[in-house]
This record gives sequence, C-alpha cells and structure tokens, in this order.
Amino acid sequence: MKNFILSVQHLLAMYAGAIMVPIIVGSALKFSPEEVAYLVAIDIFMCGVATFLQVYKGIGIGLPVVLGCTFTAVAPMILVGNTHGIGVLYGSIFLSGIIVVVISPFFSYLVKFFPPVVTGSVVTIIGITLMPVAMNYLAGGEGSKNYGDSKNIFLGVFTLVIILLIQRLSKGFIKSIAILLGLIIGTVVASFYGLVDTSGIHSSNWLELPRPFRFSGFEFEFGTTIVFVIIAIVSLIESTGVYHALSEITKQPISRKDLSKGYRAEGIAIALGAIFNAFPYTAYSQNVGLVSLSGAKKNQIMYMMVALLIICGSIPKLGALASMIPFPVLGGAMIAMFGMVMAYGVKMLGGIDFNKQNNLLVIAVSVGIGAGITAVPEALKTFGEEYAWLTQNGIVLGTFSAILLNICFNGLNREQNGESVK
Repeated sequence: MKNFILSVQHLLAMYAGAIMVPIIVGSALKFSPEEVAYLVAIDIFMCGVATFLQVYKGIGIGLPVVLGCTFTAVAPMILVGNTHGIGVLYGSIFLSGIIVVVISPFFSYLVKFFPPVVTGSVVTIIGITLMPVAMNYLAGGEGSKNYGDSKNIFLGVFTLVIILLIQRLSKGFIKSIAILLGLIIGTVVASFYGLVDTSGIHSSNWLELPRPFRFSGFEFEFGTTIVFVIIAIVSLIESTGVYHALSEITKQPISRKDLSKGYRAEGIAIALGAIFNAFPYTAYSQNVGLVSLSGAKKNQIMYMMVALLIICGSIPKLGALASMIPFPVLGGAMIAMFGMVMAYGVKMLGGIDFNKQNNLLVIAVSVGIGAGITAVPEALKTFGEEYAWLTQNGIVLGTFSAILLNICFNGLNREQNGESVK
C-alpha cells in the first residue's frame, strides 16, 4: 500500500506538466475537443512507456527516472505544425529520436560543444519564445472573440497568484503539485463565469488504445528536423544532470555506458512518441525532488507509476477532463511554467565566469539574435524560404550562434569555455 501511495505521488508531481503540453499544442493547432482529449491520453500513455524504457536497466539507465514531454518543444511544435503541417511535425520528431539513438554511444564526448554558456543561452532563448504563447492564452486565446477581456485577465492572474501562494506557504509534496492545484482551483472559479466547456467529456470514449499515426503519417523536411535535433540535444544535457542527481540520491554509481543507455532510451521514447503522434520526452527534474523528499528509491515504485500512467492514458475521458481547462487559467499557469524554463536557462548561465568578456559576448549576441528573430521572423526573409529553417527560427539561429561564438572565443577547453572550475 505504501508503494502504491508513493507511485501516485510521482504521477501527480508530473501530471500537470504532462497534460499542459498536449493541451497547448492541440488547441494551437486547432484540434477538436475530442482530438485534444485523445492527445492528452496518448501523451500520458506514452509517458508511461517512456518511463519504463528508462527505468528498465536492460534498455535504459536503471534509475528512478520519470520521462515526460519537454516544454522546450512547445513553441517549435506550434510553429512547425501551423506552417509545415502535422506530417512534417511528427516526421521531424521521429528523425530527431532516431538521431539521438545513433549518437547515444558517444554523446557524452560531444558535451564539450555544449558548455553552460551555450546551453544556458539556448534554454533562455527557448523560454523567451514561449512567453508570448503564455500571454496569448492568459488573454483568452489568440483570435478569440473575448481576447483581452478583463474576466480573462482576472482568471489568469488569479491562477498565477494561487500557484505562487501554494509555493510560498506549503511544503513537501503539496508544494510539488502547486501547478496542478492552481489549474484545478482556477478551473473551478472559471466555471462560475460559464467558461468551462464540458462537451468534450461527453463526446470522448471511455476506452481507446493508442493507434499509430492517429492524426498523420510522416513527412520529412531538413530544417524542421534540425530544430528538433537541437531540442533533443538540450534535453539530453538536462537529463544528464538528472541522472547524476539520482545517482547520488540512490547511491548507485553510473558509468559512461549507463549514460549511453539513458540517452538511447530517450531517443527510443521520442521516436515511439512520434509514431503515436505524441511528443518529445526528457527527464523530469520535479520527480527527482520527490525521490529525495520521500526516500523512496526503489524502481518497483516507478513500475507501479508506469502501470498507472498506461491505465490513465487508455481512458480518453480523463484526457477530456484536462482539456476543459479554460485558456486564461492555462495562461496563468503557463507564465509560471514557461518562466521557469527561462529562469532555468539563467541558472545554467550562473555556472560560468561573468568576469570574462568573451562569455558575455557569446550570451549577448546569441540570445540577442535568437530573441530578435523570434520577435521579427520576417527580418531575414530576403534569403528565401529554402533557408527559412535557419533565418526565420530564433532557436536554431541562436543555437548555431552560441556554438560558433563559443568555439571562436573560448575553444573547447573546459577551463576556458566559461565553466567555473572547482
């Protein structure tokens, strides 16, 4: 019974993050309520499959790692889905997963190309690209009739304040599910304003197993594949930190071979997710804190959580419950969650030596270019649509700028690339 309760805790800790991505992406790509409900359900199901791949030592790293969809992929998924179509979106995600599997045996050797000055800049750029999405949702959703209505602003700010209060006043497990509680309370309040649509619950099925290519098959496009490969690499670097943290907590030393298995499991999860029209995955750091707080370090608990995820993911009506959250409530939560992406990028940059002018230039130019192109994507349209994947995408252009500038100014020596030496 104790193990079951601990597994439920893990599920709740990652649940808000897991359901937010399909809701945001599905609604932005104009999916119907029934389709969004399925999207939520398949994401929960595939989170269970992805976590199993990682926890099972024969395939993954064998630590109590929880895999969930990454927020860094939200803005690119919306952009690619709207401009190139669903087929190109999922084809690009699939190829990025295959590439991760291919590079997994030697990715730990490639990390030197992605020191904190590079990864911190990239994650900061991604956080910046996400914030307009959050603000549009808080205002009621781009294109909605009541966009910017004071009622929407109130609900969004109210949800954000609730999340902040829970974070400030609570401890332990309750604190770890502040986003989920904020979404629930915000939705309850929104129901009194008549903003909660329950029609999706009635139209969705009680049971529906995952179907390959439910929304689309694969189409391939070079530029968009590069975008998702970059996102996958950033996720791998984040996951590496999670692996080392769990290694310390569980007192299980990890070798380079173990890291390779962890990277491979993530690549397989990304590729499988694309086949079932789900999302790119990464290791969830919020569950690391739960492992540390609860002292529950056994993989049996994770296997039980996997079973719960797969069961919940087979019931689209549960997904429909999540998809009825109003846009302004989502927007309030998204400001906190997407802001954390940006803050995490700043935290990564905190590990570098700011006394070195070279590091400041790498950050200034790469973040400046990335944010600038995100705000004004048409600025470099003169180079033609065949190069739009580079010239009109702030994440890609900012990433390449950071990598090249870091090599130019700092080289590849760890003591010179901006990392603080201890």
